[in-house]
Amino acid sequence: MFTRRKPEIAEQELARIPGAENYSRIDVWWWLVALVVGVVILLSVISPDPYWRIILFVRDGLGITVFLTVVAFVFILILGMLGGLGRLSKNWFVHGIATLYVELVRGVPLLVQLIWWYFAFPVVIQQIGKWLHISILANYQSNAIVLAIFGLVFCYGAYMSEIYRAGIQSIPKGQMEAARSLGMSYVQAMRHIILPQAIRVILPPVGNEFISLLKDSSLVSVVAVADMTRRGREFMSTHFNPIEVWTMIALLYLVLTLFSARIVSWLERKTEFER
Repeated sequence: MFTRRKPEIAEQELARIPGAENYSRIDVWWWLVALVVGVVILLSVISPDPYWRIILFVRDGLGITVFLTVVAFVFILILGMLGGLGRLSKNWFVHGIATLYVELVRGVPLLVQLIWWYFAFPVVIQQIGKWLHISILANYQSNAIVLAIFGLVFCYGAYMSEIYRAGIQSIPKGQMEAARSLGMSYVQAMRHIILPQAIRVILPPVGNEFISLLKDSSLVSVVAVADMTRRGREFMSTHFNPIEVWTMIALLYLVLTLFSARIVSWLERKTEFER
C-alpha cells in the first residue's frame, strides 16, 4: 500500500534536487541595503545643509567612480583570463611572461602604481618620442581618467589571473580529456567546456574583486581624477566640516558595495544548479 507523503516533506525532498531550489524568496540582506539608503535619505531630510549639499556636490564624482569601476573591471576580466591561461600554458615563454607579470605587479602597492602611470609614464612616452623623433609621442599629455583605468586594470589583472588559474585548475582533468577525445582542439575545449565551468566556480572571488576595485577606485583621487573621494575632499576644504563630509562619503560607498554584493549573490544562486 502506498502512503501519501506530507506536503512539507515532499517540498524538503524536492529542494535537495539540484536546480529545484526555491529562489523566489527575497534575499534578507537587501534590507541592509535599504537601511543604509534610508539613513542617507534621513540625513538629507533632517539636515539638508550640509548632507544634501554634499550629495549634490559629489554626484558627478559618484558617476565617475561607477564609470571607472565598471570600465576597468571589464578589461580586468579580459586581462585576467589571458594571464590565467598564460600561467597554465605549456609554452615556456608564454608561461614565463605571464608569471613575471603576476609576480612583479603583485609586489607593488596599487597607489604607487597609479602614481607611476600618471607622473612617470607620460615622461617615458615623451622621451621615446624625442629619441625616435616622433612629435606626437614627444608632445604626449597624460589623460587622468584613461591612465587611472589603465593603472587599475594593470594591477587588478594580476590578481584576476590567479583567480582564473585556480578556477581552471579546479575543473577535473577528465573534462579536458573527454573534450579532446571528441575531436575538439585545445582552444575549443577551453572555450566550450572548461571556461564556462571555471567561470561559475570563480564567481564568488570575482565578485569580491569587483567590490575591492570599487573601494580602491578612491585611490585615483591622488592622480587628478575628480571621483567621489576627491570631490568630498574639495567640499571639506571649502566648508571645514570633515565629520559630515566623510560620514556621507562613507555611506555612499557603503550603498554601492552592499548593492554590488547582493547582485553577486544573486548571480551565484542563479548559476549554482549548473555547477
